[in-house]
Amino acid sequence: MDPVVVAAGTALIGAMATDAWQHVRTGVVGLWRRGRPEQAEGIQAELAEVRAEVLAARDEGDEATEQALVGAWQVRLQRLVREDPALGAELRRLLDETLTPPLAPGERDQITSIVLKATARDHGRVYQAGRDQHITER
Repeated sequence: MDPVVVAAGTALIGAMATDAWQHVRTGVVGLWRRGRPEQAEGIQAELAEVRAEVLAARDEGDEATEQALVGAWQVRLQRLVREDPALGAELRRLLDETLTPPLAPGERDQITSIVLKATARDHGRVYQAGRDQHITER
């Protein structure tokens, strides 16, 4: 699954429990209006229902329900982007500008995605790390 989709699905569910909920809903519905305009109104109503589920899950400490909702929205976002790949850039912008900012720092850390790509030729070496890396050669 696309790392941006994974991050966006996670951030969406987290952002539903914040004061920025209205802004988040507007952004997600806008994405649907560009990709599947005929479903936009239904998505708006569904997001409101899912928000109620997220809030109830958080009140009850039900992490399993919250994770199930994350997975469901990751799949929906993946389908949307697969049907219209141009929406990938829109989703990235939505993630960076709307979904991530209202999250608490701990939640932001959970949605960060790192994509590393490298090519080594001949006798070249590649060292990659998502965090600290210590290389000692003798």
